Amino acid sequence: MITLDDKGIYCPRADLYIDPWKPVRNAVVTHAHADHARWGMSRYLAHDQSREVLKLRLGSQIELDTLPYGKAQSINGVRISLHPAGHIPGSAQVRLEYRGEVTVISGDYKTEADGLSTAFEPVPCHTFVSECTFGLPVYRWEPQETIFRALNRWWATNSKENRCSVVFAYSLGKAQRVLQHLDTGIGPVFVHGAIWNTNQALAADGFVLPPAEKFTTTVPKTVRGQALVLAPPSAAGSPWMKQFAPYRTAICSGWMNIRGARRRRAVDAGFVLSDHADWPGLNQAIEATGAERVLMTHGFNDVFARYLQEKGLDASALQTLFTGESPDAEDT
Repeated sequence: MITLDDKGIYCPRADLYIDPWKPVRNAVVTHAHADHARWGMSRYLAHDQSREVLKLRLGSQIELDTLPYGKAQSINGVRISLHPAGHIPGSAQVRLEYRGEVTVISGDYKTEADGLSTAFEPVPCHTFVSECTFGLPVYRWEPQETIFRALNRWWATNSKENRCSVVFAYSLGKAQRVLQHLDTGIGPVFVHGAIWNTNQALAADGFVLPPAEKFTTTVPKTVRGQALVLAPPSAAGSPWMKQFAPYRTAICSGWMNIRGARRRRAVDAGFVLSDHADWPGLNQAIEATGAERVLMTHGFNDVFARYLQEKGLDASALQTLFTGESPDAEDT
């Protein structure tokens, strides 16, 4: 039902691509991160709750159709529907069915409910096209409640020392997840302009987020010392940071699970928080689909495919341009 060519994952029968990386006529977009949602497609199809954030990122004039989760539409006999991926707000898995054969393309996903995104739901299928960004046994996440308790303690310590706390997180998905779990009894919360703009788009898509002001130079220095500021990774080391001195910095990423990652990113603290499935989550998700064939798109895809082969599955790696939660990405 699907093939892979130089533009991406293609369904010839319906003449559509899923998350293509070159301009095509019809694109189904799993979510609005830049490695999956690219500019230049003639027409886009995505989930309802990705509408405004896609327009923010790709331009208000794009030709965009949307569907709610579970509602199908048919193109040349292929039934297409979107299902919760749990990755970020509005993220979706793409289900394709033709003459009883079902293929599901996961996009990016996580199996832990984050309290903001619609929680991941396994979709039974014959072929499952899965990411495996963190497809090694070393990647095992603690419950997010544990991570956020540690982050809030770190903020409280900084606040007592009158040091601003600057937390780097992707402006779409990760920043809102962090914002949702901050203890605002510690101090005020401000966001970088890129995150503030994303928050406005998500609000227009129906998400209710905790209040957070956009940081401006009018914020008194006495307030900055008690504050937590959310910023995209691209702000790290930029002149913009000078206005927060004295400050401490932290990053929220699954890559903080690896020794030396915090030092390489030149931050004071690292919190292991990922919007992708860990090793147990990947295995549980794949097993829950009941798929006879599994294709791995990005991450440790060759290694993970071999592991699945050893378990008796028909598994192989696809060489795609998706990056997942890249350790070097500025902001996806």
